[in-house]
Amino acid sequence: MRFRSIALGCLAAVPALASAQSVTLYGVIDSGVEYVNNIGLAKDNVYRMPNLTSTVPSRWGLRGTEDLGGGIKSLFVLESGFAPDSGSSNQGGRLFGRQALVGVSGPWGQVALGRQYTMLFWALLDPDILGPNTYGSGSLDTYIPNARADNAVSYKGKFGGVTVGATYSFGRDTVNAGPSPSGSNCAGENSADRSACREWSALLMYENKLFGVAAAYDSIRGGPGAFGGLTRSGFSDNRISLNGYVLLPETKMGLGVIRRDNDGSPTPRSDLWYGGVAYDITAAFTVAGQVYYLKYHNSDNKAWLYALRGTYTFSKRTSVYATAGFIDNGGQLALSVSSGAPGSNPAPGNNQLGAMIGIKHIF
Repeated sequence: MRFRSIALGCLAAVPALASAQSVTLYGVIDSGVEYVNNIGLAKDNVYRMPNLTSTVPSRWGLRGTEDLGGGIKSLFVLESGFAPDSGSSNQGGRLFGRQALVGVSGPWGQVALGRQYTMLFWALLDPDILGPNTYGSGSLDTYIPNARADNAVSYKGKFGGVTVGATYSFGRDTVNAGPSPSGSNCAGENSADRSACREWSALLMYENKLFGVAAAYDSIRGGPGAFGGLTRSGFSDNRISLNGYVLLPETKMGLGVIRRDNDGSPTPRSDLWYGGVAYDITAAFTVAGQVYYLKYHNSDNKAWLYALRGTYTFSKRTSVYATAGFIDNGGQLALSVSSGAPGSNPAPGNNQLGAMIGIKHIF
């Protein structure tokens, strides 16, 4: 009888425990048809469906929290990136290549462990108006929309309008799928070289209802066999970001700069400036545009990128869009206007035009 009473008591508690836990399935499918001209020395054209990003990368995920009492919650996020043109996994074939983390949060902030965004991502989230649009900052610096690290410990806390945060990774990228944003072959966690493939970042941000400003620092270390020229743990690729945004009626404006010091490049120092505006013409139709300027120090290498996007929203979940971009490379740069798929770079010093129409559905 005593055992039966205990069992019945446990069963009675199940609904209460279940109600304290929340798990959400979510995702985005975003795809379209893209045209890119002036590819390679032959100056070919291509029509294609992007597999990396359209207006945003396609993804699905699970996230959940459990109330532990006293204002403390446990949490997890599992997020998978995929190519909508073929259904294959992105991020080097990882099952949960975008995020895979578990943590705990409270009035003091949040601590998480796993594969997760660095603080550079959070610093750019609002000021970079077009974000991971196929014609955007990722065309000039592929790390920007892929600023995440394996084996990472993070802290982020918001106190009034001030947000502070940091990450530290013991081995930033375990996948060999490059050289590309999908994997840089820098696993780290090496007892013989404790500096190999480490990553760390820091964030200081202030926001209110009218504007926000942020400063972030992101540093990645190299290691034996790592891609991108970072073949030694003494080599690093560092970015300092300063930016801000302003919110006005029907309008959002953003401006910023990213200073980069990359030991893996023959032209290590560069500055990426950007400024953009988004305007709601109607409640359903938004136009957004941005200008980017990338300049390498002590070099003729530079690039201007101009991007424009119009979005019509049918509902909270479904929208259609048209977007276009134009890049003007200088010196020996051969950057593609499009970050939507690999293999569309122009010849060094050439310009390029891209255009795309597509549909996005959020679930």
